[in-house]
Amino acid sequence: MKSIICEQPNLFRTEEVEMPIPKATEALIRVRRIGVCGTDLHAYRGKQPFFSYPRILGHEIAGEIVQIEEDSELRIGDQVAVIPYISCGTCIACRKGKENSCVSLQVLGVHIDGGMREYMKVPKKQLIKTESLTLDQIAMVEPFSIGLHAVNRGQVQSGENVLVIGAGPIGLSVMKFAKLAGARVIAMDLNLSRLAFCKSWASVDEIIEASSDVMNRLAELTDGEFPTTVIDATGHAPSMMNTIGYAAAGGKVVFVSLVQADITFHDPEFHKKELTLLGSRAATREEFAYVIDCMQDGQIDITPYITHRATLDEMTNEFENWLDPKNGVIKAVITL
Repeated sequence: MKSIICEQPNLFRTEEVEMPIPKATEALIRVRRIGVCGTDLHAYRGKQPFFSYPRILGHEIAGEIVQIEEDSELRIGDQVAVIPYISCGTCIACRKGKENSCVSLQVLGVHIDGGMREYMKVPKKQLIKTESLTLDQIAMVEPFSIGLHAVNRGQVQSGENVLVIGAGPIGLSVMKFAKLAGARVIAMDLNLSRLAFCKSWASVDEIIEASSDVMNRLAELTDGEFPTTVIDATGHAPSMMNTIGYAAAGGKVVFVSLVQADITFHDPEFHKKELTLLGSRAATREEFAYVIDCMQDGQIDITPYITHRATLDEMTNEFENWLDPKNGVIKAVITL
């Protein structure tokens, strides 16, 4: 079978490898769709923490079961979403029900090989049967679960002002779930076309161009009170450090983005406002299920969200194009 391997930063190679043989606790799936995430793009550029080479990228996976031992829920032919976060089940985080922050978490496509191949074996417990979704929808369950988890971490409430910084795929998913929670959402980005998409697709209430006078604009939009929750999805250290100034007194800041750098801020400002700073990592199985329900109910339309496609054979040539902001990529998907 064919696999695409990121050999080192900025270098892919295609390799024919033997078909995986699943254990009794695993299923063999045929990979049908792979969403390309910022994690993949950063790994390709050599800027992804928790990463080693060579690696098969890809953790936004839609698959079809082709081999499985008898199971009470899963059958050959089932279409499945893959939860790509493999936890130990016994550490302090897992014992508290926070498997997404397991001390030895292994993420497909990051710590262990992911989905950019024709077939892969996956622990059965990492699969969710998705009967009524399209393959495209299934592949998008993971990134939307990331956005939902950030909203849940911030405990976003109906009627509050929420600032979401970064209008990439994860930022957009954060905006969507903040809106579904009833919040008044302000989107901020440097890219005007992305901000327009925030309005048309995520139905945000207000937009701010990041190069403008942000503080005055936020004060204007919130009657001088500033957003009670700020969620940064940029993966850009200066942006993340600025969030402390944007948040309301008594507010919350959530970092759903990840950057290979130190983050600093002015402690008196943080202390004066008595802010709560939260990390947001991965997502839970319950959040995957909620995203699936939202897609089934028609609350999330992924058709305009997916802007670029390529086959597995075409992907290595297209990757550089997907990295170029001029090409207007929101979400690229690999089809098999």
